[in-house]
Amino acid sequence: MDSVNIARRLTRQVRVGHVLVGSDAPVVVQSMTNTDTADAAATVEQVYQLAQAGSEVVRITVNSLEAAAQVAEIRRRLDDMGCDAPLVGDFHFNGDRLLKEFPDCAKALAKYRINPGNVGKGAKGDDKFAFMIRTAMEHDKAVRIGVNWGSLDQALLARMMDANSRAAQPLPLPKLMQEALIVSALESAEKAVELGLSPNNIILSCKVSNVQDLISVYRELGGRCDYPLHLGLTEAGMGSKGIVASSAALAVLLQEGIGDTIRISLTPQPGEARTKEVVVAQELLQTMGLRSFTPLVTACPGCGRTTSTFFQELADHIQGYLREQMPVWRLQYPGVEDMKVAVMGCVVNGPGESKLADIGISLPGTGEVPVAPVYVDGQKDVTLKGDNIPAEFTAIVDDYVRTRYGEGGAKRREAPAPRTIPIRPVDAR
Repeated sequence: MDSVNIARRLTRQVRVGHVLVGSDAPVVVQSMTNTDTADAAATVEQVYQLAQAGSEVVRITVNSLEAAAQVAEIRRRLDDMGCDAPLVGDFHFNGDRLLKEFPDCAKALAKYRINPGNVGKGAKGDDKFAFMIRTAMEHDKAVRIGVNWGSLDQALLARMMDANSRAAQPLPLPKLMQEALIVSALESAEKAVELGLSPNNIILSCKVSNVQDLISVYRELGGRCDYPLHLGLTEAGMGSKGIVASSAALAVLLQEGIGDTIRISLTPQPGEARTKEVVVAQELLQTMGLRSFTPLVTACPGCGRTTSTFFQELADHIQGYLREQMPVWRLQYPGVEDMKVAVMGCVVNGPGESKLADIGISLPGTGEVPVAPVYVDGQKDVTLKGDNIPAEFTAIVDDYVRTRYGEGGAKRREAPAPRTIPIRPVDAR
């Protein structure tokens, strides 16, 4: 992967299980299950699938006695399967009771997500918040204080609206709402620290569902604290809308060095795997040059010269194959995630793009000679023809990975030194 020079925002560094979040740690990909956590088997299966897809942290809903009762068992089963993805408990309304009645749940989770707007009102809410923070302290757990536009603390908002109405230059309502989100997160973090929670165990988020609002909120929040920030466009939507909206918002912030862990909150289309949100998060980071997760396939969009769908089918096959192999490859072949593969559809750009990739194939377009030259490390290696091209090209990719990234392979020997990222100080505002 080409190196990038993005000045990451300087933050504290938080440990979530074995995963570090913040400052010079890589931007962490996380996801969330949509199973009923009370169904331990289904939840274990989905957590495992998400982790295999590359989710480094997985959040689960803990909303009932039945759900809380299964968390320790879910953790045990995952450990038995060799899955060490840290689990985050998503608490709303009754988190204090669930942590109190199920201490094994409190121990099994690596992080607690607390929404200040849903903890409760007044002294009762303060007591519930305090109990959850003290439980996190007792077990040395990280806490994400996660404020959401749709569940903003109404008492805080009323207080700020009253003060705003008396101000010489009152903020317009949209800006006031953004400020309320930020104040809710920062005041809650301050309360947690006053209760004794280490600032090095706190992550903040202020999620909204509008792209421009999200960018404005996180720019301001990032300048007013040194806590790691969790990025995500809440309720992003389904399909291409959710992908585009999330990418538009997060790419701007990440390019500015803001954001330490991300989740793409996609609404799955009917029958679509939950792992899609993990793939989108990884591809966002990888196409920006921030991290590498799996070899990506360069493929042409097709035109009148490529009336056959063969190159599309081969590109889809190879991209899927590479992802399927990565759980094993990332352990056996360090550096393979940076490999570049090209599947091109005609002679116009096919040979050139294939030469630029580590390994590429230039398929024949409409009316072209029915042969497919394969290029390895910029040189023509072999020409394929006939009906067995997909299997033959897949075998060539396999052989390339073993040869170039296996023990003693050239690519491993030529691997660049670890990338350092310049850090800029937080605005003292």
